[in-house]
Amino acid sequence: MMTHENLKNRTAVITGGGGVLCSGFAQDLARLGVKVAVLDLREDAAQTVVDKINAEGGTAIAIGCNVLDSQSLEDARKTVNKKLGKCDILINGAGGNNPKGTTSKDIFEDGDLDSSVEGVKTFFDLDPEGIKFVFNLNILGTLLTTQCFAKDMVGRENVSILNISSMNAFRPLTRIPAYSAAKAGVSNFTQWLAVHFAQAGIRVNAIAPGFFATNQNHALLFNEDGSLTPRSEKIIGHTPMRRFGVPEDLSGALAFFCDETYSGFITGVVLPIDGGFSAYSGV
Repeated sequence: MMTHENLKNRTAVITGGGGVLCSGFAQDLARLGVKVAVLDLREDAAQTVVDKINAEGGTAIAIGCNVLDSQSLEDARKTVNKKLGKCDILINGAGGNNPKGTTSKDIFEDGDLDSSVEGVKTFFDLDPEGIKFVFNLNILGTLLTTQCFAKDMVGRENVSILNISSMNAFRPLTRIPAYSAAKAGVSNFTQWLAVHFAQAGIRVNAIAPGFFATNQNHALLFNEDGSLTPRSEKIIGHTPMRRFGVPEDLSGALAFFCDETYSGFITGVVLPIDGGFSAYSGV
């Protein structure tokens, strides 16, 4: 990674920090000398990341936190301020999907309304509670977290917010209408925040990862023999670079957006990191 000397001793708060991609963000920033607060609903997952960072000589703390609970966020903010100092970099990484907001098929077919095949879920079977969960986690979780930590960022120099959107925000994927719409909301909210905080000194941007191969989703992308699943075949076929991303593919964009030396005049940008997936028409 490039040297970003001015990031040293700054404080970063990362929600969803126990997850695959956000744990990578935490470790990347720690290696640049940033003090990192790893927030996650599962404090044990956050602690695992923190243990790795501290073992490498970095500075990090783990905090159990629910991004849908304002009091939980406020408690986390007080802990961060006491142990690491005020937040300079906020990464809204908490998010995810829910099976209740997912259909079984890519498209609606004749007879689906009349059939009651076990395990087949159509658009008409989507559970409002599942849709609500996805929207709350991705959008409300980003909004509440920003409300909490941006209080300490307003009026200060060299502070920034990085939201985690998805390439689904550019082109919705089949089967996951709730997640695609929620991430589109995150992208839109990123632009709104960028305008709202422009005079307050806070830059707000987002990255939109495409399909990344991790241990967590390996079974969804690959068969037991290592070959691609039918859905993965479609993904690779529509990815001009003909591969899945790996967490390290996000490191450069992370440092770029956090360091005002490189991105001081950039705000309101949503950057796809997807191997060209969002640019390809399929023809």
